[in-house]
Formats: sequence, C-alpha cells, structure tokens
Amino acid sequence: MLHIRRHLEGAPETQASPGSSLWLYPAENDSGRELPFMLVLPGGGYQHLAPHEGEPIAKWFNALGMHAGVLHYQLEPLDPEALIRDVADAIAWARTGDKAFRVNPNRIGMIGFSAGGHLASITATTASSKPDLLILSYPVITFEELYTHQGSRERFLRQRLSPEDIQRYSSDRRVTADTPPTFLWTTANDAAVPVENSLRFAAALSKAGVPFELHVFEDGRHGLGLSDANPSCRQWLECLKTWLRQHHFVKEET
Repeated sequence: MLHIRRHLEGAPETQASPGSSLWLYPAENDSGRELPFMLVLPGGGYQHLAPHEGEPIAKWFNALGMHAGVLHYQLEPLDPEALIRDVADAIAWARTGDKAFRVNPNRIGMIGFSAGGHLASITATTASSKPDLLILSYPVITFEELYTHQGSRERFLRQRLSPEDIQRYSSDRRVTADTPPTFLWTTANDAAVPVENSLRFAAALSKAGVPFELHVFEDGRHGLGLSDANPSCRQWLECLKTWLRQHHFVKEET
C-alpha cells in the first residue's frame, strides 16, 4: 500500500504506518504552470534507506524547477512484487493523482541509487506504469553471480535464489524497446556494486534501441550521492542537467 505525505521543513520523515510512503517536495511555482516530477528511490541494500540519497536529491531537483517525491519503500517485510507495485503506483499518482500542485503528466522521471537503482530499473522495465525517463546512480542491475551485490540480492529475493528469479529480477534481462531513455553514472572502481552492472544495462539499452547516456568516472567510492566530497564525480550533476534539458525536463536558462 502506498501512502502520500507532504514533507514539512524541519519535520522528520518517518514510516508511520505499514506500506511504502511517498514524501512530497513540491517546487516553488509562482507561474502556476505544470512542472516535471521526479520520483527519488534511495539506496541502502534493501536493508535501510540512505538519507543522503533522499531529501538532498529531491531538493536538488526542486532547485531545477521540478517537483519531487522521495519513496520510502517498505523493507519489512520485503515483497518484491509489492515493492514494484508501490513504485508503479507512485508513478501513476504523479501522472494522474489529485494533488495541490501542478504536474506535467508527460514529464515524470525516476532516479534510483544503488539498490534503489535496482528497484527503479526493474520497475521501468517490467511495470505497466513507467516513467518518461530513468536515471540510475551506481545501480544494482544484475542478480547473477560475479557482478551482483550479494546483500541486495539476498534481501530482495529473501534468499530464494532460484535461477528463474535471478533472471526475472535482473533488470538488464528485462529491457525492451519500451524502456524509457536512461541516464547512468557510476565509478570504475566501485568496490560494492561493480561497474559491470551499469555496463550491462547500457548494453541492453543499446541492443533494444533505447536512447541512453553513460558516465563512468575513474575513481570514487560507492554511495556518493551528490558527490560533495568528490569534485571529479560531482560532474555527474552538470551532465545530468544537460541531459534533462535535452529531454525538456529543465528549461534552457536553468
């Protein structure tokens, strides 16, 4: 079940009731026009939700003139199909739901970090409600051996590691021509989620003819978020801003 909540400045975000919660961060909008909406999925290995990949990311998109929402997806108990439904429901709500702020229904984006990147990518490749574009930050993509993140795989699949489920929830195996245009970034020496995850997804997008942009930075630890402490990797924000302009999510003067 998905709960919709408005974020109030200074108030903590808490999981007040069972299910996933979408915490809303509307952008200032004096013009009254419809603005894009960005759904944010933090990482955390399906064990917790990383705070630095939630609210700070939403506020960064607010500064670009976009509404945002951070999905606090349910982790206990973790049900893979219920999680995917919650993400799809959040996308559908952003596109058609009743809200106090105006959203452009043709400009719904989704960004996921690490395990949140896995949840974002498997939703964008399999669910009926898909975003108009997808952003993946050092994402977990494959559940196959060698390149997977073991903790995310075991938590998501509840250690039921059947070959069928491993294939079913490896999002590079689920890419089709209907997968939305995708921006990916990661680092070549990520010690937690190998770069091959992003490379595999990019290769699948290329094979399916889906537009994508991939940035692999030479050096950087896993979980950088906005990359405040890594000037080289922080370039991903300017690269993303340019890409968002190309897809008409951000105005030229922003």
